[in-house]
Amino acid sequence: MTSKNGLLLSNLGSPDAPTAAAVKPYLKQFLTDPRVLDMPWIMRQLIVRGIIAPFRSHKSAHAYSKVWTPEGSPLVVNTRRLTEAVSSRLGDGWKVAMGMRYGKPSLETALKELVDAGCDMILILPLYPQYAPVTSGSSVEEIWRVAKRMRHSPSKRRVLPPFPVHPGFIGAQSDLIAPLLTRDPDEHVLFSFHGVPERHIRKADATGKCLTEGCCEGLTEANHRCYKAQCHATAWALAANLRLPDGAWSVSFQSRLGRDVWIGPSTEQVAKDLALAGCQKLVVSTPAFVADCLETLEEVGMGLKATFLASGGKQFSLARCVNSDEVWVGAVVEMATSYLEQQP
Repeated sequence: MTSKNGLLLSNLGSPDAPTAAAVKPYLKQFLTDPRVLDMPWIMRQLIVRGIIAPFRSHKSAHAYSKVWTPEGSPLVVNTRRLTEAVSSRLGDGWKVAMGMRYGKPSLETALKELVDAGCDMILILPLYPQYAPVTSGSSVEEIWRVAKRMRHSPSKRRVLPPFPVHPGFIGAQSDLIAPLLTRDPDEHVLFSFHGVPERHIRKADATGKCLTEGCCEGLTEANHRCYKAQCHATAWALAANLRLPDGAWSVSFQSRLGRDVWIGPSTEQVAKDLALAGCQKLVVSTPAFVADCLETLEEVGMGLKATFLASGGKQFSLARCVNSDEVWVGAVVEMATSYLEQQP
């Protein structure tokens, strides 16, 4: 069998169906990951299996039902389309597979698919622009665990770096935001990123300055692995690319869970404050996600829209994620091929 290069595109995942019966095992798998809920094993099991999964599954299923497509979960559908487009662009010398950290198709299924195709070198691209231990870190850890127990494990595995300011990603996302802009003085652009608990940021802090004033003003050698700093770097890059003036855009964090203190400011609170301050038009982009999903379509596109309009806003627009946009497909191809070209 001719050796091929393999590319594994890893995303978060989704339940199999928008039903409580399908959501319940998905929540168990997701929330019992120690990187997601970093508490003692027995406490995590009791809380997730005894409280969260049984009582939250119906509510989550209802939310999924609002965005479910005839083809299935938006996140899975969009990631599959990206996988197919990248595969077509890379050609016969490559095999591209997608794997979800939680749900199907699993990372194990994807890794076996690449091994069975004869891939000697496998590149892993976690589809999260900004690195966080709970997303990229968990996915890579799972891939290593699966590979270790495989009978025929790929001899060469490499993880591609996060891409918070990659020109292709910034360009593709900017192209989706630009048509929504009117440049009116009462218009504001909000870059909403997925939140994480503050303790996750502090655990990964190598500077001792995280979550203090000015700590995220730019990426440096010291803070380049900080999730919040990378989020701000993405927002600055998008604002510069779109030529947004100071004061016309801001950064916020969404998707809070539990009673822990999460990084802020809160997306919901920022939207309320903007409306109450007289902002009439709000354009929201969610550049922590490369595929439209529950958090972008339902939480922001429906929930945040209702909040903004109820608070006095007049017009709300949500920019799509890059999904399988042609420019983004080209960026993924460039990340993979340029990485190999740089190897000795």
